[in-house]
Amino acid sequence: MKLNLLLDDIQLNKTADSAGTMGALDANITWSSDGIRQTVQDAIPFLGGLVSGVNTSPSDGTIEIKGAIGTVRAKPQVSDGGLTLQVVELTGLGFTLPRETVQPALDAFTSTLTKNLPMGIHADSVQVTDTGVTAKFITRNATIPNGQQDPCFAGL
Repeated sequence: MKLNLLLDDIQLNKTADSAGTMGALDANITWSSDGIRQTVQDAIPFLGGLVSGVNTSPSDGTIEIKGAIGTVRAKPQVSDGGLTLQVVELTGLGFTLPRETVQPALDAFTSTLTKNLPMGIHADSVQVTDTGVTAKFITRNATIPNGQQDPCFAGL
C-alpha cells in the first residue's frame, strides 16, 4: 500500500482540549491487487489463507477475490465516510450463492479499516484501476487531538 499525504495549514497550539488545528489533509492511497490479497489473508483468520488471488476490473469497478472454494466479486464504494465492498456476485464450488452469505463479513472487514478515523478524516472517493484500488481520504479545518484523547498524537 502506498500513501501520498498532503497536510496544509497546521497550527500546533496545545490547549487542554487539543494539540492544535489542521486546515486540510488529503491522503491518496494506492492499494495493489497483491496488497489487497495479502491484507485479506492477514485479516481473516483461517479463511484468509484460502485466498489465492485478486483481480480488478476498472470497466465495471469491481474487485474479484479468488479462493480455493469460491470467488467473491465486489464493488468498492464510499458510504457514511468509510469504504464498503458491496458484493456483486458470490460463487462457491461452481454454484452462485446468496450475496448475504458473505456481505456481513466484508462489512466488518472494511469497517475496521476505515471507521473511527481521528479528526473527521473520511473517505472521499474510491476507484478501481488495472493494478488495484485508489482511495482518497480527506478532512478540512480539523482539531488535532491531544495525546490524552488519542495516543497517536502524544508526541505533538
